[in-house]
Parts: sequence; C-alpha cells; structure tokens
Amino acid sequence: MSLKNLPLDAARLGVALCVSVEAKTDPETGAVKADRDGVAVWAVSVAVRPEGRKTALIEVSVSGEPAGVEVGQVVQLHGLEAFWWEMNGRAGLAYRAESVTLAPAAPPRPASEPRVARGGEK
Repeated sequence: MSLKNLPLDAARLGVALCVSVEAKTDPETGAVKADRDGVAVWAVSVAVRPEGRKTALIEVSVSGEPAGVEVGQVVQLHGLEAFWWEMNGRAGLAYRAESVTLAPAAPPRPASEPRVARGGEK
C-alpha cells in the first residue's frame, strides 16, 4: 500500500445501492480501459448513506465486469480503497475495489401487526 492508497471500511458506508454499471472508456478513442493485467475496468456508481450523514454518490472502479450486478440492487464493495490522483493540473479523490458483488438478501421484516383493510379494500 502506498501513502496515496487508503483502505476503507465499506461497512461504514451503510447500504450501497447500485446506480449504474458500465465499462470505463477512453473519452478520445472510445476504447475500453484495461488494468495492468489487461482486464477491462468497469465503473460502478453507488449511492451510499453513512449513518447520520447525507447520501453520497461514488464511482468505484473494479477490474472485470461485476457478475450479476444491476441497477437498483444492493451491493457489497470488497477491498475498497480511496486514492488521490493528479493529472494535467486537475486532482481528485477516486475509489477502487477488488470486487463488487450482490449483498446477501436481508431477512424479511416481521409484520408488526395484521393489515387492516381501509375504505373499499377487501
């Protein structure tokens, strides 16, 4: 780990909801970007809401297409890191993960009381 790569505890981000999944492309050529091993890099945009904070949208880069991950699904981010980048006079914070997978299904909530029909319902 370099000083520029900061490992993050993804569990502290709260629920992570997939907003988009797409291959990263070079804006000039349209070619799909690849990592050092030649594997296509994908961008997974995720809405997160850490407890007590506002919702944020982050884009997480991951090598290889995240299998089975679709928009609207709750996901888990494994091996999440933040890193600082600088290029051509611009700088920013970016996120990368070892993998993005579907979150295990949450158990159904128990019904607190029976449903009562309202006007016109049967």
